[in-house]
Amino acid sequence: MISDFHFLRPLWLLALIAAPLLVFLVSRRSDVRSQWQDMIAPHLLEHLLIEKGGKRRFKPVHVTAALIAVAAIAAAGPTWQRERPPFVEDTAPLAIAIDLNPTMNATDVTPTRLERAKLKVQDILSLRKGSRTALFAYAGSAHMVLPLSDDAALIKTYLAALSPAIMPVDGKNTAKALQEVERALANETVPGTILFMTDGVERSAFQAFGQYQGRNALMVLGIGTAEGGPVKTADGGFLSDATGGHVRAKLDVDGLKALQSASRAEVATVTAEDADVRWIVRRIQTNFAAKTAEGLTRWHDAGWWLTIPIAAIGLFWFRRGWTVRWAVYLIAATMLMGNDRATAADNRFVDIWLTPDQQGRRAFERGDFQGAAEDFADPAWRGAALYRAGRFQDAIDAFAESDTAESYYNQGNALLHLDKAEEAIVAYQQALKRRPDWADAKKNLTIAEKRKADKDKQEQDQQQEQAGMDPDQVQFDDKGKKGTEATIQGGPQTADMWMRNIQVSPAELLARKFAIEAKETTP
Repeated sequence: MISDFHFLRPLWLLALIAAPLLVFLVSRRSDVRSQWQDMIAPHLLEHLLIEKGGKRRFKPVHVTAALIAVAAIAAAGPTWQRERPPFVEDTAPLAIAIDLNPTMNATDVTPTRLERAKLKVQDILSLRKGSRTALFAYAGSAHMVLPLSDDAALIKTYLAALSPAIMPVDGKNTAKALQEVERALANETVPGTILFMTDGVERSAFQAFGQYQGRNALMVLGIGTAEGGPVKTADGGFLSDATGGHVRAKLDVDGLKALQSASRAEVATVTAEDADVRWIVRRIQTNFAAKTAEGLTRWHDAGWWLTIPIAAIGLFWFRRGWTVRWAVYLIAATMLMGNDRATAADNRFVDIWLTPDQQGRRAFERGDFQGAAEDFADPAWRGAALYRAGRFQDAIDAFAESDTAESYYNQGNALLHLDKAEEAIVAYQQALKRRPDWADAKKNLTIAEKRKADKDKQEQDQQQEQAGMDPDQVQFDDKGKKGTEATIQGGPQTADMWMRNIQVSPAELLARKFAIEAKETTP
């Protein structure tokens, strides 16, 4: 925007004074009339001077002055927009926390409040293709369902498995859910948005929302109606009160309004159409832009564009006559070529003026990461372009061409995207060996180690299940904290039947996971 236009290094603008000063000094020095007017009578001087072809409009000094002026502006660093570092994600991370209280099975919103919430999540995923989304569930306890992922199919699989039946603790603890989500997003390099889908926020959680000082934006989507509706149970019936009548759960509209007044959370209620979904997506983008503008972005230096006319004019400034004039047309043609990579002839012409790395930078800033990767000669920038294009293995190969701390750090980032936590740990350790005090590398090393530990624990749990645990039961070894070895005998048919028996649904896996987490956190 024009209101954001400024110079990054404004002191260089003082060099603009040199341009008119140079024209004045050279013009005065080359003026024959002024040189002889004190030695020859004026009436004779007019007849002694011979001027060839009249005065030329453009002189070399004028072109030189123009070069000084353009160079001064370029060095001053004109800018009007911000840019993000290469490894900052293009889209804001989103964490969705879904209330799994039994009242979310109320039918005042068809088919139920919970099913409507799931449909809204799917709509959000469709509008944010390629963006990272995390999924959480809460009732009396709060649990991560999936960490940040851009795999929409995986998110939808576990989204469908959510129901009040998998929650190990009854009640509603929205403050605990906020704490759990914030902890999971603590190591993110960019700010995100935390979205609660619920039929009400208890008053005891208002303080947690009001005192929230995190960098993530808070949003609450209320699901239900003020009139309320009966609550379905797992067996297909309806929840009854002590008198035998149906319990009618109502949306706590007053509580949501009070929450909005008491905190920075943005609150809305569900709509039949997609207006609420589009509002959520717009607010996510707006919050992300506002947060990143606070410090995660830097001003884009547009001064380097002026090196093109500087180089073009510099080839001809010392020539006299018409060459200066047609150079202007050459410069205009170059500037009008635009940003598109139209034809091979255009590319050959661009090669005259821009190095491969400069061409790659142009494509990178346009968002053409695939084209930038083809242009860049520098392995670090080629790796960055491949990383942004989602070609993580190719990015690792490019980064591996150099033996620097930055190279190993970037390899670790790409390896994490490929879910190779063990290899990422080695890469981060190599980066820290070269830069021991690198805070970002230490932080990412911690993330990689946690992922590896989680993966090892998951594999260990699966091995214990295969050792004889009934897939329909949740059991705890309170004494030894260890499983027992067992030998399973039987022919191929028996083993095949056993393998089929240990296959459990996502709902059963989540129920076990939540039960274990709830038991571990119980004082």
